Amino acid sequence: MKHLLLAVLAIFFGAFLIYPLCGLLGGAFFVTDGHGHRAFTLGFFELLIENRLYRMALVNSFEIAFWSTLGTALLSVPLAVLFTRFLFPGRHLLRSALLAPLILPPFVGALGIKHLFARFGTLNLFLAKVGVISLQHPVDWLGSSGFIGIILLEILHLFPIFFLSSSAALANIDPAFLDAAANLGASSWRRFVTITLPLARPGLFAGACLVFISAFTDLGTPLIFNFSTTVPTQIFNASVDANSEQIGYAFVVTTLLIVLVFFLLVRRFGEGSSQAMPARVSRSMQEETLSPWRGRAATVVVSLLLFIAVLPHLGVILNSFAERWFFTMLPTRYSTEYYAEVFSDKFTAGSIANSLLYSGLSALLDLGLGLVIAHLLAREQFRGKSLLDALSMLPLALPGLVLAFGLLMSYNLHGWWLWINPRSNPTFLLVISYALRRLPYIVRAAYAGYQQTSISLEEASYNLGAGRWRTFSRITLPLIAPSLLAGTILTFCFAMLEVSDSLLLAMEARFAPITRGIYEVMGRPSPDSASLACALGVLAMVLLGGGLLLGSRLMGQRLGQFFRA
Repeated sequence: MKHLLLAVLAIFFGAFLIYPLCGLLGGAFFVTDGHGHRAFTLGFFELLIENRLYRMALVNSFEIAFWSTLGTALLSVPLAVLFTRFLFPGRHLLRSALLAPLILPPFVGALGIKHLFARFGTLNLFLAKVGVISLQHPVDWLGSSGFIGIILLEILHLFPIFFLSSSAALANIDPAFLDAAANLGASSWRRFVTITLPLARPGLFAGACLVFISAFTDLGTPLIFNFSTTVPTQIFNASVDANSEQIGYAFVVTTLLIVLVFFLLVRRFGEGSSQAMPARVSRSMQEETLSPWRGRAATVVVSLLLFIAVLPHLGVILNSFAERWFFTMLPTRYSTEYYAEVFSDKFTAGSIANSLLYSGLSALLDLGLGLVIAHLLAREQFRGKSLLDALSMLPLALPGLVLAFGLLMSYNLHGWWLWINPRSNPTFLLVISYALRRLPYIVRAAYAGYQQTSISLEEASYNLGAGRWRTFSRITLPLIAPSLLAGTILTFCFAMLEVSDSLLLAMEARFAPITRGIYEVMGRPSPDSASLACALGVLAMVLLGGGLLLGSRLMGQRLGQFFRA
């Protein structure tokens, strides 16, 4: 039985992970001539540099990723220090609330932020009312092309990830080092620069890499802002234009190389600092209680930052209820008609049904795969165990854009294989893609359940004559059921809001899931299209938020643990 399960897993990973990745390399480095012969070439990569449009796409993506990373670092590190070292009113509540921006993908937040920060949006109208600016010369907060708006949304969405990574790094620092430096007369700033930052470097660098890669590979936000000169948008264009497929391959492989470089840098910097700290800190960090006025000031500042971070969410919610919102700071008339229209409109209702179908099937597939993989890793001994563990975790390191493009190009088949071709019906590959992207969540959840279940219980059952299936169904499964249920809920909810896979693989409107539906609705010429798209976004946001809370409760963990690297 073990060998059969390993064979099935080998076929699954080989067909839907290894084969598409190899296909990406083949498409980028090899070209077929008129006689059907394949020849090695670097011409497509040279074209990325020589062509002005492609070159600007690379430059813009690097700039978006760089400024997003810098912005998140400037926000997150001071916040991490504040929450790790000091006590102030509302600290625990605010710490949990800081994770709220993760609930909504930035491309959905773009729907709401446009109304707030547009040239004649809420902010400029407020500033004009109080006499700070003139509406004859409004401030262009988002930039004429939306470039600044993309960076702003990435910062607001991604800074909680950097915050979690920074907090974990700072919490693991042995306070004895800081005490020794203080005894030698070092100031607070000198201790922070010479001790805290170097010791926290691995965690800080890992968080920075996660943010950089996430911002670099984000597809939805540039599309909503109609900003086409980025690497993800060029890959998206190549997926629908047969004449640009080779350029798409080159962009995707370039993205893979960037991810690989950052992965190696994380390994290098992490291992380079592994000897700087003892295996276990001598004691926990002593938290200092801020004075009353400083504590209140900290609460106000963090609350203000949180308010700014959830502005895209508030904008989406307001826009979804706005029956009339034109040249005013807030809507002048509210209505729930757009929520009713979401379910009455044939396209939006179909997108909800499609997402439920794709996400439900992918969650069931993940449940089966995750349970099998976790059992093999926790209870069996076999050659290639480390390889199976690595393959099951590999999707965490692969941007969804890369995997979706690889699946799209690898299974662009004809004949009796047409049912698997996403250009004719993407259902099969969408389910596979969703399942692959979230498989690590269910594997981690199931493996944690196995670790918390003593193997002696199973051994006692075997000694009493029970077979493997009876032992599993009567003892092991009931004990790990909460972890499995929580992991399945998480995979389902995240699949509902998967962006890159949905935008690349679902090409026809009748197969569109929610995220593709939001993008298509935004492209309608109707003046109510933004409000309808926002109503669809709010429903998705509520679903994901509720699923995360339910999953964290079932696993008995804090919500932030699901976002740790």
